[in-house]
Amino acid sequence: MLRTLPALAAAALLTTGCGYVGEPLPPLANIPARVKDLAAVQRGSRIMVQFTIPALTTEGTPIKEPVKLDLRIGPAGEPFLAGDWAAHARQVVPLPGNARDGGLAHYAIPAAEWTGKETILAVRVIGANGKEAGWSSFVILPVVTPPDQPADVTATATADGVRLTWKARGENFQIFRKAQGEDFTPAATVQQPQWTDASAEFGKQYTYQVQTIVKLRDNKQAESDLSAEVSKTPVDTFPPAAPTGLRPSAAVNSVELAWDRNTEPDVAGYHIYRTTVTAPAAAPLEKLADTGQIPSYSDRNVEHGKTYRYAVSAMDRAGNESPKTAPVEVVLP
Repeated sequence: MLRTLPALAAAALLTTGCGYVGEPLPPLANIPARVKDLAAVQRGSRIMVQFTIPALTTEGTPIKEPVKLDLRIGPAGEPFLAGDWAAHARQVVPLPGNARDGGLAHYAIPAAEWTGKETILAVRVIGANGKEAGWSSFVILPVVTPPDQPADVTATATADGVRLTWKARGENFQIFRKAQGEDFTPAATVQQPQWTDASAEFGKQYTYQVQTIVKLRDNKQAESDLSAEVSKTPVDTFPPAAPTGLRPSAAVNSVELAWDRNTEPDVAGYHIYRTTVTAPAAAPLEKLADTGQIPSYSDRNVEHGKTYRYAVSAMDRAGNESPKTAPVEVVLP
């Protein structure tokens, strides 16, 4: 029996898996997305600007290159109207200090023209087809006289760490530090032109830079140029403090010594000194023994009826010896 024409058409659809043909999709608009992370800060005599260049359009498709970056800076009007600002703001022409670092754009704008003014910056991305989605968020930036760049930065090794000092006018300073093989990271913010890096370890090289910070309203700040780098490899030449609380006591066949444990973390042990009191003018103290970190010692090489004088010093892991304690006497009956 022959199949009918409608049956053949239905069978063809089943074997091919085809569905219905819909309406054609509208062409993509290819409008670049807006910049979402525009940031600006005054650093010395320049305004540093950074933002991420959008990689997608407003429809989520890759942006076709080349794109144009339209960064502008202008005074803040009263009241602020975006259209008026855009009409009068200055377009930032890329300079040798301006660059694209992968998906990041960096600009360095001379600040002299804007000193003492409140400026507004914004950027938009214009696609190869001439389309753009509009301005980024507007960044308000007060521009001030460039803060003092710290000078004469010195680094000195002390028992408490690496001590930095510098010269600069200002009330707030930020210190950056890097250990060998690492990058600079913020280490501290201080209000005086000095700081001690208490976490520095002996025998390791550290490099420092300092920056003056001027606090502005709305949690904004202006920064100076970074100081010249200064490096220091601290060496431990600092002895521990003399032990305290030395207490002798006579036992049956020994003299027992005890004292307070030193608080320095690098103390490795103690030296015990002794002399026998045989005349009004006592003989000099001579080293009797070395001990570990336990603050006690038992002197068993003693004779009954004699008077002994003792002192103790501390020794750190670098071999630095502290002053001796004040001598103490004990009579072995």
